[in-house]
Amino acid sequence: MATENKAKPSTVTNKGKKRKQYLPHNKAVKKKGAYPLRPGVQGFFITCDGGRERQAAHEALDVIDSFFEELVNGKDFREEPAVLPNKPLNKKITFSYSDDEGDDDDDKGDGEGEEEGQEEVIKSNASKEIDASQESLTNKDLDHPNSDDVCHGKVTEENSDNQKDGANIENQADNSEEPPAKKQCLETDTSKSATNEKEKSIDKLIEAELNELGDKSKRLFFNLDSGCNGVVFVQMRKRDGVPSPKDVVQHMMTSAASTRKHMSRFILRVLPVEVACYSSEEEITRAMKPLVEQYFPVETQNPRKFAVLYEARANSGIDRMKIINSVAKSVPAPHKVDLSNPDMTIVVEIVKTICLIGVVEKYKELAKYNLRQLTSPKQ
Repeated sequence: MATENKAKPSTVTNKGKKRKQYLPHNKAVKKKGAYPLRPGVQGFFITCDGGRERQAAHEALDVIDSFFEELVNGKDFREEPAVLPNKPLNKKITFSYSDDEGDDDDDKGDGEGEEEGQEEVIKSNASKEIDASQESLTNKDLDHPNSDDVCHGKVTEENSDNQKDGANIENQADNSEEPPAKKQCLETDTSKSATNEKEKSIDKLIEAELNELGDKSKRLFFNLDSGCNGVVFVQMRKRDGVPSPKDVVQHMMTSAASTRKHMSRFILRVLPVEVACYSSEEEITRAMKPLVEQYFPVETQNPRKFAVLYEARANSGIDRMKIINSVAKSVPAPHKVDLSNPDMTIVVEIVKTICLIGVVEKYKELAKYNLRQLTSPKQ
């Protein structure tokens, strides 16, 4: 009875508080899903319909990858130019019941009659020659009674010589026909070996590409968790000699505006992000320095007009005008602010505590980089 009345061990103490749960070996538990957005990354800021973040992320990876390959290879894989034939494809076809066959038969009949007449004339001439030869032979026989053996011997020798010559000619023909066959066999073998090598090389390339896709460290584009509804961020790894996010997005928007071809179902707007930092004035002014050196040089003969586009999500503790002024003051003097007709637009997107900065061209002309509006039919 005493053992039954003993209290069972529990995680709740006498004061009603739960005990602390310690992780094994002091390791943090990795959360499922994409890694969170952090400073020091570059990529693409994408807006989509609320609740469609996962579908928009998969779609954005495919679209961005296709335009990136176009820039690298210098080819447009999505558009196939229509090949027009130089000559019309219509041809005249004669059927078995057509009238043309009767005329052909008549022509054939006349030709056959002429050929038969020529054959009869040739036969008559040949018979006359044979009779003349027989008469000459009879005269020779009277003069030379033992000439039969001589003639027969000559004929047999000539026949044997002719047979030998024919056999030699046939052997030569066979020998002359053999090498092309051997060459054909060699050509087929070389073609088979070439095709096998091509197949092996293609298989190796596919395996290498699959290995790269499987290895996350070798991926060029991958999704990061923004933590906001209706926002997707695709990170692009920094590599030398590779087009920047600005180049990829600019190519995407110009091609969409020219072709008006439907590209996505869930993506709304795509903006390039070249700098990511914490959302404070000091960090923003520090992060703007490389962008200013690249797009707004001090010593230039063609000063540019620019505007600042600001938008914040899930962060209401930052003063809007302070951020805009800090970005505008970081641009040197030769360049001026023009909100009505700017040459370049500095995009500032704040997501929670992260500030994303990028530079775009023709922002208003390209429908504010809205893919859905660019690809929609004109009304």
